[in-house]
Amino acid sequence: MNKTAIIYSFNTQKSKKISEKVIDAFGGSKVDSINAEEVDKKVIEKYDQFIFSVPTWFDGELPNYWDEFIPDLEEIDLKGKKFALFGLGDQKNYPENFCDAIGIMAEIIEGLGGELVGQTSAEGYKFESSRALRGDSFVGLPLDQENQARLTNERVKRWVDQLKKEF
Repeated sequence: MNKTAIIYSFNTQKSKKISEKVIDAFGGSKVDSINAEEVDKKVIEKYDQFIFSVPTWFDGELPNYWDEFIPDLEEIDLKGKKFALFGLGDQKNYPENFCDAIGIMAEIIEGLGGELVGQTSAEGYKFESSRALRGDSFVGLPLDQENQARLTNERVKRWVDQLKKEF
C-alpha cells in the first residue's frame, strides 16, 4: 500500500476527531496528516492516495479553506491518484443538502481525472437530498455527529477497512 495523506482542518473539533479515528483505524503511521488550511500543490503532487475531510458548511457549501485551495487544485492533473472523501453533515436540520460538500469535492476531483474510492451505502440515513448521493450510495462517507453519533465508530471502521482494499 502506498503512503496516504489525510487532509483535514486542524482547527476544527468534530472533523479533527473523526480524522483521528480514521488515522487510528488505518494504523497511525500509514497516514500522513496535513492541515487543510495549509495544503498546497506540492502536497497533492507528492502523494498518490488521499483522504479528504470535507464537512458541509451552511446550506451545502465547502468550507472556506477548501474553497481557497480549489483554484490551485484545478491546475493539477489528478490522473492516477485516488481520493476518499468523508464529511460531516446534519440530516435533521439540513436534510435538503446533507453532506453536499462531499459531492461538490467529488465532482471537482473527477473533473480533474482523479479516481474516487470509498463509496458508502445510503441505507440508515434519513435526508431529502445530497449532492454526494449517486444511486443508492454516497461517493464517500457521510457522518452526522448531531443525530447519529452512536453510529460513527462502526461506520468509520467499516469504511477504512474498505479503503485498505481499494487503495
